[in-house]
Amino acid sequence: MEDTIEKLCRQYTDLNDEEIKVIQMMAKTLQPLANMEAANMFIDCRCKEGDAIVVAEAKPEEAPSAYKSSVVGMLAKAENEPAVARTFNLGIATKFMQARTQEDNYTIQSVEPILFNSRIIGVLIREKCITEPVEEQRESKKYQAVEVPIYHMVNENEWLTEGIDEGLILVDTDGRVCFRNMYAKTLFHKLGYVSDILWQPYRNICLTKWDETSENLETLKEVRYGNYYLWIRQIPLKNKNGIILAVIFRDITGPREQERNLILKSVAMKELNHRVKNNLQMVASLLRLQARRVGSVAAKRALEESIDRILSIAVSYEFLSHCEGETVSLKKVLGSIKNNTVQSLARPELKVDIRLKGDDMMVDSDVAVSAALAVNELLHNSMKYAFEGKDHGNISITLKKGTVYSEILVTDDGVGFQPEHTRKDSLGLNIVKMMVEDKLHGKLRIRSGAQGTSVSIDFIRETADFIEVSE
Repeated sequence: MEDTIEKLCRQYTDLNDEEIKVIQMMAKTLQPLANMEAANMFIDCRCKEGDAIVVAEAKPEEAPSAYKSSVVGMLAKAENEPAVARTFNLGIATKFMQARTQEDNYTIQSVEPILFNSRIIGVLIREKCITEPVEEQRESKKYQAVEVPIYHMVNENEWLTEGIDEGLILVDTDGRVCFRNMYAKTLFHKLGYVSDILWQPYRNICLTKWDETSENLETLKEVRYGNYYLWIRQIPLKNKNGIILAVIFRDITGPREQERNLILKSVAMKELNHRVKNNLQMVASLLRLQARRVGSVAAKRALEESIDRILSIAVSYEFLSHCEGETVSLKKVLGSIKNNTVQSLARPELKVDIRLKGDDMMVDSDVAVSAALAVNELLHNSMKYAFEGKDHGNISITLKKGTVYSEILVTDDGVGFQPEHTRKDSLGLNIVKMMVEDKLHGKLRIRSGAQGTSVSIDFIRETADFIEVSE
């Protein structure tokens, strides 16, 4: 047994040599305790990750055991064994709480902390099977008949405390719960307390630390208890009408779970966007390898254009993978499209200055991808055809927000062209039209002449949220 304890403690806990020896010494007492109590006895130690692990056990020799097999080396989850979690968190004993075993059975647990040099190094656990419905443990009549004025006052006006969406506990001068409303009773039952908490010592059921000997100021804490998140407010009353403490608490598990789910969803979306970006870049790399192998100039050009289009889509997912929410800055996306265009289509005989200006827009992935692909095509067309016979040119990308429609304006000072004479099977222009009309639900306007070309993309504001960005 000692070797097993040492191995488990070294592998899963942060206990030092001296602390491990204390656990080994405590383990030697488990069998006599199990026989004397006619119950299963365990020692759990806290893992580095937060859960507890069973390092030693003993079954009663003349009484039924709660377990068929050994559970040494198994984890004790906080949601299944709240008494263990409470004792580790508060450093105090926990009595008669319901637990769910590793074999999916129910037991009643009592837990005592194992202290060494003022540190909790483990817990001693006593467990008994629930073979019959557990009757509530009630105190003697002297407690139920106790003359506490405020207790009677609250009970006479019980409807007031039942109408609030919070738990209320009152603690008397003996340190016992002299009142609890139905919210409190129900919640403690969900937390695993088998008996009604009324007339129980508050020290045995408190969910956050409390020093009854001091006159502490009011405290407000948020605690996690197994799968539950609780907001707890403790108000010392300095023996007013026989009451020394009022405790108000609320179950905030729902809102905290929603926050947690949103965080998990955000992380999942980031990972998904990152993988999409990586896959698109992989496809672009494969096409680039293919382009190097083909002999046809036309085929090589077509592959290179496809690569640029794929990378323009990847840019949007690259930004989405780094964003906190599900939207991305359109200005940053188009900035990357601009830089990629300069790198891929730069020619030594032609110097083109591309500028990006205007308002920023936070848009979702669909808007970002569609706008990026459309602007990518427009920039490629300008770089390839607008400056024939010139050694210098200018292209501007302007973002404008409007009340109903927002606009992306791409202009150049090139030689211009006649839009009505453009081939109907032009892939680049067809991509732009499809992105604007089908994806952005917008309008495409093209103006061109000897002074250059202007392409306006209008899309409805409701597809995006806007933020002001100072230039």
